Amino acid sequence: MLKTLKLLFLAIGLITFAVACGDDSADCTTTCASGEVLDINCNCVAINPCDGITCAAGEILTANCDCIEDNSGSSVITKSGILDCSETWTKDKIYVLSGKVIVTDGCTLTIEAGTVIKGEDDPGTLASALVIARGAKLFAQGTSSEPIIFTSVTDQIVSGQIVSPNLDEFDNQLWGGLIILGKAPISAADGDNEALIEGLPPGEGIGEYGGNDPADNSGVIRYVSVRHGGISIGADNEINGITFGGVGNGTVVENIEVVANLDDGVEWFGGTVNCSNVVVAYGEDDGLDIDQNYSGTITNAVVIQSGATAGDNALEIDGPEGSLTDGFFMIDGITLIDKDGEADTAADLKSKTQGTIRNASWRGYGDNIKLRSSCEESDCMTTKSDSYQNYIDGNLVIENSEWVGGVSVEDWMDVYGDKDCVNDEKCIISDMMQTDAINILSAANNDNNSTATKGADITVFDSWSWVKATGNL
Repeated sequence: MLKTLKLLFLAIGLITFAVACGDDSADCTTTCASGEVLDINCNCVAINPCDGITCAAGEILTANCDCIEDNSGSSVITKSGILDCSETWTKDKIYVLSGKVIVTDGCTLTIEAGTVIKGEDDPGTLASALVIARGAKLFAQGTSSEPIIFTSVTDQIVSGQIVSPNLDEFDNQLWGGLIILGKAPISAADGDNEALIEGLPPGEGIGEYGGNDPADNSGVIRYVSVRHGGISIGADNEINGITFGGVGNGTVVENIEVVANLDDGVEWFGGTVNCSNVVVAYGEDDGLDIDQNYSGTITNAVVIQSGATAGDNALEIDGPEGSLTDGFFMIDGITLIDKDGEADTAADLKSKTQGTIRNASWRGYGDNIKLRSSCEESDCMTTKSDSYQNYIDGNLVIENSEWVGGVSVEDWMDVYGDKDCVNDEKCIISDMMQTDAINILSAANNDNNSTATKGADITVFDSWSWVKATGNL
């Protein structure tokens, strides 16, 4: 009965369009065949575009003529504040986050495969987010056929759908994001091994992260897609799509996606957690952001950007800020795509970056990899410890990678000066410094290719991800 009513409304709407066309366009004399009507542009369209498709009991027909589970009658459960110490969220309900929803130390939240969670759009410190506090655990175990989706309350998506019927890559800042905090080591400013996470206001006692347990376990996160977030809680303080703060390598993170976030897609503040099969698409800030001595491995990742969605750096990476300096990240197998050549930068390797980028494929970028150098204020020229010096010393490595398009290796990298000098002037970068950096890049099996041969295995994103379902991969 529901399908019949929907098709009847569709037919009535199309007939209305035909009348409007006839009233407003005297030149429209098209005669349509049986089973067709004129649309508002005076084109013949089928009254029932899904003719012949019959869905099984308990399913409904989408505008794309797909049969999906009918969750239109799903219960809506609003969550706010501190959760019960052991909760399970199930796919037969839609969960709405009202403000900060917190899983506290010693407690566990389990989310069933196929569950949809939606955040309210209150601004500022009331911004909605799911916060897994230090010492708590999240078991969000979606599957390739039933991912777990975090999105906005304005999203009309229901369990069983992959693509929103009403939101796209231009819809962001509609709620907060997913924040996971742990007890693994970090290197924050002033030598601190603990800090308050970005995106949460001070004084609430829920945002602390860091510690001394590299094997700390915050749970299991598999097949999770986070969309349309990044709402600001204050000036220059937005919430990332997914934030890992001091998360340990006892945590399992596989197959995660962030789409249309105002701030960074995924950001790691220290910690040791390993993450595989990561995809970030159409954020307005950085794709992947690494800070505070993060020393885990990111395997098989994709970043998709465009100028149309105000993409910033595909990668933004900083090293340690405090006294802990022994953490080296690894990115192994990554594809970075600028859809229109108008995103900002292929990568910005900022303060004291240390680690390895291997098997990377930059595609379509008009701007290059930026490598920062600091200097002594007295002469604006004598180099100090920073990303450039780490690159020269072999503590920062880019190897076995490619740039797809018509540029030479010399065009890949730009050494730039930090503002260490008097009157906030930038350090002087000599021709020799630029040459030395390019020589190291050229000797590390990095190539220019007309077609892509390296990067991530994108087939792992089939069936469950927004990027695949929308044709962006």
